[in-house]
Amino acid sequence: MVGGSKRRLQVWLLTLAAITLAFCEAPRLVAQAAKPAPQAKGSSNSGAGTSDAGSPKSDGAPAVSVPSDYRVGPEDELTISVWHEAELSKDVVVRPDGRISLPLVNDVEVAGFTTVELQALLTEKLKSLVNDPQVTIIVKAVHSRKVFLVGNVAKQGVYPLSGRTTVLELIAGAGGLGPFAKSRSIYILRKESGKESRIPFNYKKALSGKGADPVLQPGDMVVVP
Repeated sequence: MVGGSKRRLQVWLLTLAAITLAFCEAPRLVAQAAKPAPQAKGSSNSGAGTSDAGSPKSDGAPAVSVPSDYRVGPEDELTISVWHEAELSKDVVVRPDGRISLPLVNDVEVAGFTTVELQALLTEKLKSLVNDPQVTIIVKAVHSRKVFLVGNVAKQGVYPLSGRTTVLELIAGAGGLGPFAKSRSIYILRKESGKESRIPFNYKKALSGKGADPVLQPGDMVVVP
């Protein structure tokens, strides 16, 4: 009888200890459950439309890298930005006639200008309309810088002129000369100041380093007889 009472007392004490332990641990377990899971390094929960640094993302197209001798040409895409003048700021595409249209200023001849020259031109035109105009020119896309390759080559066509390119480099990029090409009679047709000139090119001499390998300009046409 006494043994049975001791066993019941031990069971009761163990049960009481378990209940006490659970009661003490409950707040800590609840706090752990409520604690947010750690984020991976570099991740962000700042929401859509912001970068990892929390700054807003831009929906506009970024500026493209242009060569130092770049001049605006037909089909080029530009962003004209006038500080604190939203109605005068806009994206434009240079028309085939080399002009763009801007509010209040109307048509402006821009082909042939560098971005710095165009900035100065628009600033001058806006002085009578805006107090201390501050103009920024951003080049979004360049479509005017291209050359043409025709004649006895592997692949004739229009080629973008993204940087400094020589005649040899253009022909190599087009797959080389055709089997019946007259390599000594190649020439470049170039228009400058409304006049067309013809520049001879000897492929074999240029390839051997003994002849000139002219740097191409936008609008050049290389003719391979």
